[in-house]
Amino acid sequence: MRASVLLGAHRIEVQERPVPRPAPDEVLVRIGAVGVCGSDVHFYEDGRLGDWELDGPLVLGHESGGEIVAVGRDVDASRVGERVSIEPQHPSATSAEALRGEYNLDPGMRFYAIPGTDGAFQEYATIQSHFAHRVPDEVSDDAAGLMEPLSVAIATARKAGFTAGSRVFIAGSGPIGVVTAQVARAYGAFEVIVSDVSARRRERALEFGATSAVDPLSEKVEDLDLGADAFVDASGAPAAVVSGFHTVRPGGVAVLVGMGGAEVPLPIPLVQGRELTVTGIFRYNNTWPTAIGLVASGAVDLDAMVTGRFGLDEVEDAFASTRDEATLKSVVDPRF
Repeated sequence: MRASVLLGAHRIEVQERPVPRPAPDEVLVRIGAVGVCGSDVHFYEDGRLGDWELDGPLVLGHESGGEIVAVGRDVDASRVGERVSIEPQHPSATSAEALRGEYNLDPGMRFYAIPGTDGAFQEYATIQSHFAHRVPDEVSDDAAGLMEPLSVAIATARKAGFTAGSRVFIAGSGPIGVVTAQVARAYGAFEVIVSDVSARRRERALEFGATSAVDPLSEKVEDLDLGADAFVDASGAPAAVVSGFHTVRPGGVAVLVGMGGAEVPLPIPLVQGRELTVTGIFRYNNTWPTAIGLVASGAVDLDAMVTGRFGLDEVEDAFASTRDEATLKSVVDPRF
């Protein structure tokens, strides 16, 4: 099979590799679509992401779906031919975190496209059978792949407590900000206010369910007195994080999703005086059934988020496309 392999910063090579064989509890998936994530771009640009550093050849890509073409000996053979969305993680079944139902926090997690575990920018990949989630016919290949960022938004919604009548403020109108706005509306939020320094991205967020948009360069977000039930940072920008705390009503929640500055000043008197709950998101757990239901019902539109499609030989072009403000979600199809 062909695989797009990261060899170092700005060094990608399409290689011929053996098709992987599924372990007893795994399935082999022919990959149909892979979304490009900011983490992929960071690895490509810098050879590292946070504490993870490239230590050898690595196949990137963790937002993926496709068709099961083979199964391990412990998996029902009737699953061959199923279209699936891949939950790209492999925790230990006996870790303390997994036993608490928080398997995403397992420190020994093997995760697609993190050094030590290849991702999905290749023609075939294996995954444990219970993390290959069947999708109905009305869900496209692209949407099957983009269940992963949707799962981030669902995990955010659960932490933030989105519910009917909520007022939500989201900093950042990139892919995660936009899909979180869609989830907020699907969960019944009455107001979804977004901010972004890019006018094009603010306009796009309004197309995907945001009810209003703020330009943080012309308005001081902290002076807007939004009284939000929940603030979600999907930007990673330290200034956006700090100003976002000021938008939250007493007793509200701030959820940090974006990856940016390693340290951000915390307005402790504000957090204490309003008794704010401040938390973060690290991937997701038990989100795929909800994600598939939201897409199949039409409550969330992932297909409309796709703004570019690339072949396996064009992964570097797909990464470059993310620098364009007109790009929302680029998708790689390894079949081409």
